[in-house]
Amino acid sequence: MLSPNFFNTIFVFPILNLLILIYKGLLLIHIPGALGFAIIILTVIIRGLFNPFFKSQMMMSKKMADVKPQLDKLTARYKDDKKQLQQEQLNLYKEKGINPASGCLFMIIQIPIFIALYQTLSLLLVTNGEKIVTAINKVLYSSAINITSIDPWFFGVNLVLTPKQGGHYLYLLVPLLTGFLQYLQAQSMTPATSTPSAAIVTKDGVKKEDTGDFQKAMNTQMKYLFPIMIGWFAYSLPMGLSIYWNVFSLFSIIQYKRMNPKL
Repeated sequence: MLSPNFFNTIFVFPILNLLILIYKGLLLIHIPGALGFAIIILTVIIRGLFNPFFKSQMMMSKKMADVKPQLDKLTARYKDDKKQLQQEQLNLYKEKGINPASGCLFMIIQIPIFIALYQTLSLLLVTNGEKIVTAINKVLYSSAINITSIDPWFFGVNLVLTPKQGGHYLYLLVPLLTGFLQYLQAQSMTPATSTPSAAIVTKDGVKKEDTGDFQKAMNTQMKYLFPIMIGWFAYSLPMGLSIYWNVFSLFSIIQYKRMNPKL
């Protein structure tokens, strides 16, 4: 994993060096649970670097929520003419300055960073030992931050263990908290359905629900199924990774609430 390939050199090594630098700095001032706080500080730094992209995405989400009633009206008006409906929707997006593809662009931009961060945390939390410590020291930019070991304890919780390995209720609370925060984040990001979808009658006289129901189903999955899935991942992965995920979610929830106080 620590071979000097393109991805590691550009993404993994800088994140690893920054995390170890923060960890060593916290150890120097005798902060207990240094690894946990190092993960939190690193998450805040990563979140800060991505803040312009998050802010742009949130503004776009707010615009999409604002035009939802108009989109519903267009759907009802042109339910029998899909081509015209698509054209009217594009015209509305253009008029309101909305780019539906911007969310995908944001996801593409952040994927390499997230993968590198996940690999870095997995490296420290899953494979902690003498061999991996030696391998880490070889890729650190300065010998001044070389490490001899990693202390995985954070307020009585071993960040290396998964909740199902922990054997204590504190470990089991973490995936519940992770799923709940993900639910709050999805709820704040997903605009409510303002009007019911229209029914379309086919040539055979069969009623079919329009795309509004499909969108509603997708929103339901985002609000309920996705948090359950993330909670399960948090139950199966080391505790240290949940710290990153939860801090990231908290920042997103707070920022969405500030931009959309009515949500």
